[in-house]
Amino acid sequence: MATGTLPSVVSRYKVPIITLFLSVYIDIFDCQQFVITFKSPSDCSGDTFFDISSLSCVSCGSNQLRSTTGLSCICKTGYQTLITDKTSITCQQCPTDKPAVITDGFGCVRCPGSLSDEGKCQCPPGNILVERDTNGNLLDEARCEICNGNTPGLTVPNYSGDKCERCQDSFINSSCVCNPPNVLAGGLCIPSGSLSTNVNPSVNYAQLKFSVQSAWFVKNLYSSSAACLVFSNLTACQALGNMCVMNMHSFSSVSTDACGLFNTIFRSRAALSSTQDISYWRVNLPWLYYGDEPGLAGRVLQTDPVPIKFSFRGRNKNTDIRLLAAVYNVRGEFLRWEQVGAGNLQLCPGTTSRQSAAFSFGTAYQESCDLSVAHLLDAHPEPLFYDVFLDLGGGENRKLLPLPTLVYNQQYNGRLINEESMKNWYLSRRVFVVDTLSGREKSTSSLPKVIRVVSSVKIRFQLVPRTQDGQVFPPLMTVTYRDVPITDINTQTVTTTFAVEYEMDQNEARIKTDTAIGVMAGVALIYSLLKTVSWKRRIASPLIDAETLLKFLIFYAGDLANVFFAVTVGTGLYWLIFYKAQQFVSVLLPLPAQEEQFVTYVGCAFALKAVQFLHKLFMQVSIDVFFIDWERPRCKANRTVQAAGEPKRDPSPVSIWRTYFVANEWNEIQTIRKISPTFQIMAVLFFLEVLGFSNLALRDPWPILQRSSQEYTPSYSIILRYGLSSTLWLCIGFLQVKRPPVILLSFLSLAL
Repeated sequence: MATGTLPSVVSRYKVPIITLFLSVYIDIFDCQQFVITFKSPSDCSGDTFFDISSLSCVSCGSNQLRSTTGLSCICKTGYQTLITDKTSITCQQCPTDKPAVITDGFGCVRCPGSLSDEGKCQCPPGNILVERDTNGNLLDEARCEICNGNTPGLTVPNYSGDKCERCQDSFINSSCVCNPPNVLAGGLCIPSGSLSTNVNPSVNYAQLKFSVQSAWFVKNLYSSSAACLVFSNLTACQALGNMCVMNMHSFSSVSTDACGLFNTIFRSRAALSSTQDISYWRVNLPWLYYGDEPGLAGRVLQTDPVPIKFSFRGRNKNTDIRLLAAVYNVRGEFLRWEQVGAGNLQLCPGTTSRQSAAFSFGTAYQESCDLSVAHLLDAHPEPLFYDVFLDLGGGENRKLLPLPTLVYNQQYNGRLINEESMKNWYLSRRVFVVDTLSGREKSTSSLPKVIRVVSSVKIRFQLVPRTQDGQVFPPLMTVTYRDVPITDINTQTVTTTFAVEYEMDQNEARIKTDTAIGVMAGVALIYSLLKTVSWKRRIASPLIDAETLLKFLIFYAGDLANVFFAVTVGTGLYWLIFYKAQQFVSVLLPLPAQEEQFVTYVGCAFALKAVQFLHKLFMQVSIDVFFIDWERPRCKANRTVQAAGEPKRDPSPVSIWRTYFVANEWNEIQTIRKISPTFQIMAVLFFLEVLGFSNLALRDPWPILQRSSQEYTPSYSIILRYGLSSTLWLCIGFLQVKRPPVILLSFLSLAL
């Protein structure tokens, strides 16, 4: 390697040059941003396709156009695919003597008949197109071979039109032709008189007050009904049930709509045996209804407990709620068994840990979000249907308990029966979450006129009264749908909510609370009478006049406020201790709607105490206080009387400053406090927010002070918050009365 010395000029300026070079390039590196233009397949024009590698629109080659998916290019009509490799295709125009492109696109052929719009050969109905011989060699001229629909062939062209296959069993008698008066529907030959062809393919959108002639119903309602009724086709029966579910399980005077046809077939199967020994589940039919007997909902929901015991602690701890769903597509095909959770009934996005909190027994769960209509159309082109069950376990003999479902949108002759009392409820089974299919009028591929989205899914568990083993009745799933007319899919949103709640019969607790208030109110009444009598003695008035009655009412208002305060604090403390500390589930928190009476009691305590406070304030500002100093003068001073000219000795008056001093001391006595308000508030906030005591008021059974931000946080219970904060306030106030604040601060510092 040659070495040497740089020229003096370079040597002289090499440090500044290098420094400048590095500073420029470092600045470039720091400021460089990797930015691309957002593109989607829909943004690419007719001669470009969406390249999934570069995430951009790339031009197709010559004689090419974009495929239907928009993710590749295909040859134009009349051009064959000549060369293919892993990255591109080459298209060449077919010669004039062979103008048609074969089905797979890799050759040209003459046609025995006419060409289709796609530049391919087409054959008359009942024929198949043959383009290659038995060895796979391409023919110079394609052939149209007729399928033998008579005995013994009994074949018809398949869906692709390139092969003869045996015709469906409903056709086979002596040929594959559905001759009148039989009806050809859905690829089946329906015997005449089996079912009237005058069906009603409309979907009723009651919230919008109009109906839609659904393209899906027009195409499939009659064929599914007839195939289910005549041939007991399992898939057709499921498809018919799905169409009834899309019509909100509703009954009407029209017996030819989806639910009317389903119930006609349901009644016709009454003589047959039921499925799974459930009388409401007929053979070959989906289970959609529980029946229409009066009071049936109460018997289903509140008669037999679920054979599962829930426990929050101990060796037999059990808080897992396992829900399974049998999933069907809109065509009635069974897809899979699926665990209920994210991706099916829960439409709102979220982490797995947060969404799994919905199925932890005792945790009040509610999650809401706004979903884009455009996203719903893309993610749910066809609805999925769910039959939800509670998994009872059992190992090899695993058992499932069906979840009764209450659809609030269900109508009976135009009446929303499920919004009335329980005795009028019609319980059902199958549900969906998004339906973008039934609202399409012209065709099943057109933009829907209206979509139906579930706005609320709520699963409610009810505790068995007086249970000590954590038993519950069968959970009820309530579903509410919203009809959304399509105007601008890019700006429209839909709000949806998924919730799990727990309740118990609060009548016994309410009776005990009312009894305590009644007894203590009677004691307060006697105490107020005694205070009124004492007041009458002090003013020496033997008459009972209006002023006396008013004074008694004011005294009673203050004492009754104390009664309400004591009962509400005791109630809150009771729920806090017994709910958070229980092992086997025996009590559940009141629902927000059941807390209204408690809130009323707290409001009464506040209002009555405000009356007492205003009375005391009025008394203090309306009473005049006179200070009389009875102390005698200590000396006498000489005073000359001007009129007589004789001196006199009068006592000197007491100084006015004595009166001012006494009045000031009296004023200070009136405002003295045994507690420090500032310390009281700061100490309560310290316990609630810093130490995390406020987490004890959450609507779940876990007495945990510190929680992770990644976990689901349920809502607060009003009763628990009131009981917790009142107890802390009273305890800290009591410690201040018994101990000086300095000692209390020292105690807290040592405890921490």
